[in-house]
Amino acid sequence: MKHAKFIPCLLAVVLVSMIVPAVAQDKMLSSKQLMSRNLYPSTPIYALQYVGNSNRIAYVEDSILYMGQAGKTKSALTLSALNRVLTAAGETELKRMPYLTFRNNDEFTFYAGGHLMQYNLKNQTVSRLMEVNFDGENVDVNEPTKQFAYTQGESLYINNNGKTFAIESEKPGIVYGQSVHRNEFGISKGTFWSPRGTKLAFYRMDQSMVTDYPLVNTGTRIATAEPIKYPMAGMKSHEVTVGVYNSVKESIVYLDSRRDTMVAEREMYLTNITWSPDEQHIYLAKINRGQNHVWLECYNAETGKKERVLFEETNPRYVEPCEGLYFLPGKSDEFLWFSERDGYKHLYQYKTDGTLLRQLTQGNFDVQGVIGFDAKAKTLYIYSNKDNPAGLGAYAVDMKSGEMRRLTPSEGTHSVVVSKDGSQFIDVWSSVDTPRRQEVRNSKGKLLATLHDAPNPLADYAMPGITLGTIKAADGVTDLYYRLITPPNMDSTKQYPTLVYVYGGPHSQLVTDSWLAGGNLYFTFLAQQGYVVFTVDNRGTDNRGFEFESVTHRRLGTIEMADQMEGVKFLHTLPYVDKNRMGVEGWSFGGFMTITMKLAHPEVFKVGCAGGPVIDWKWYEVMYGERYMDSPEENPEGYAANALTAKAKDLDGRLLVIHGAIDNTVVWQHSLEFVESCIKAGKLVDYFVYPHHEHNVMGYDRLHLFEKMFDYYETFLK
Repeated sequence: MKHAKFIPCLLAVVLVSMIVPAVAQDKMLSSKQLMSRNLYPSTPIYALQYVGNSNRIAYVEDSILYMGQAGKTKSALTLSALNRVLTAAGETELKRMPYLTFRNNDEFTFYAGGHLMQYNLKNQTVSRLMEVNFDGENVDVNEPTKQFAYTQGESLYINNNGKTFAIESEKPGIVYGQSVHRNEFGISKGTFWSPRGTKLAFYRMDQSMVTDYPLVNTGTRIATAEPIKYPMAGMKSHEVTVGVYNSVKESIVYLDSRRDTMVAEREMYLTNITWSPDEQHIYLAKINRGQNHVWLECYNAETGKKERVLFEETNPRYVEPCEGLYFLPGKSDEFLWFSERDGYKHLYQYKTDGTLLRQLTQGNFDVQGVIGFDAKAKTLYIYSNKDNPAGLGAYAVDMKSGEMRRLTPSEGTHSVVVSKDGSQFIDVWSSVDTPRRQEVRNSKGKLLATLHDAPNPLADYAMPGITLGTIKAADGVTDLYYRLITPPNMDSTKQYPTLVYVYGGPHSQLVTDSWLAGGNLYFTFLAQQGYVVFTVDNRGTDNRGFEFESVTHRRLGTIEMADQMEGVKFLHTLPYVDKNRMGVEGWSFGGFMTITMKLAHPEVFKVGCAGGPVIDWKWYEVMYGERYMDSPEENPEGYAANALTAKAKDLDGRLLVIHGAIDNTVVWQHSLEFVESCIKAGKLVDYFVYPHHEHNVMGYDRLHLFEKMFDYYETFLK
């Protein structure tokens, strides 16, 4: 699993975005408000979409469905009118307009009372399409065929038009229909319906051979052992295969994804499962356990037999395919594939026989996602940071020439929906000083309508200054993006305590051209209390190319810290930063970085606060750990160099370590062993446990966490 980010997620300075000025307001945030939804940008509009194949838009606001051309929408259905139709049909009234999805120009579907419902606007009628068992887990609905799959325990159940087909676990540890490989490689689910719903591909995971890791529930009268399967780096991993359920024949076949019975073959990772448009084939990426070799393979969905290997990719560091195939509309023999083979994440066009037709996109930037094609498949729409490395924009790619054209304005972070004919798009975006805007633009970027312009939810509060800028990395060449938050109405002649908030690990980007530069109310609160808060995305983080992220391979923590210390050097040039009152804070990978930086530079950091920290990578799980560090047997020097237990003797000053007692991501053993090392070294360390929380402290207890950390800074930093 990717590290969950906790965000309570030499020195020529180049500003790349506006400075949000402090304003003369008197209201101050209290810690009790840090979870308040009212202080985040408003989103009164939801279910925003295009209607069928038309350019008409639809959205819900104030329990009213609006429809029409951009700028000319009008009420099409009220909640009271929908409820009259529902009650006339013997259905239960709704308290609010549901989240609805248009299936054509006149009909939309929604869920209510455990049923998939369909409403016809023209006839003003409602009907039940199917009943869905939402009591199960991992529910996966195929609406066109009225089928759905779900899991209970370790078993998978498929409801085929009212008839349930069970695939039950043979013994403990064999799991059907759930995500595998601890959600690495872009995996987020365990079932995959074919395009027309005649077949369902599903994962079968055998983890019976994986070591049981003890977690303890202390909430029972006598504490209860609740072990999980947790394969640590270098140890036995689980084994995965892919099954295919045929809903017509009510039969199952398994893909022949193993060449032999060797353990190395059985432990390969299977991901990027993609159906061919004709449902006759399944494509998947197979990755060796060393994660430096990937095979894209094609299987017969009827027999399970492997038909061919389309191509292979290798990399001396690692390969990490996270996206499936994108078939070109109307072409079942051509697809697009994401690869970082040229140093950046780009799209390559292939034939299904493995022939490479061309590299579609190219340049020193990442393509970060596919939005879709227009109806004639002449244009592909993608997300990229091509013109703004800290932002995210939408682009149109000409499928004939490969030319890229920006759709969205250059500033901000955007999420778009493009109309079927490509003539316009819905754009939801924010920037450093723009809370949120929902707009409709034509294909040339001209604004057609503003649906919602969220007011600044903090307008009545004393706002900190927010700067988005760049510094150079420790290599003296690479630009790193930083966010600097300063107290409201700051007196530049005074010096303020400063907190470095760090994450720094793979697949993270904390500094973004979005509202508050990716910051949040916690940072705003700290600034109002007189703290400077600084964050920099070091090398090793995401969306800047393969070399930028993978340069940390086999030595996690080393280059990241060097870049973070360049950020500290920058802070030391600012007259209002108090060099003698500097702290560092982070969670998960950021907790690892916090302790790493605190132990290596006690003269710099007076205080540290580390949550859910990795202490020794040999205690972390196989998939993530071995990708970035290789196995402990392959890289003993790398593991030893960044094992923090051996460095506990270097602790000086105040360090607060926080952990959830039932953390199933960074297991409790990490911080407990660090505390033990501190005891043996005669070092005093502060420690706090959340007994009933996993990797993140959620719910009301999160307020307690905010207050706990703030109290620590007030006591020992300020």
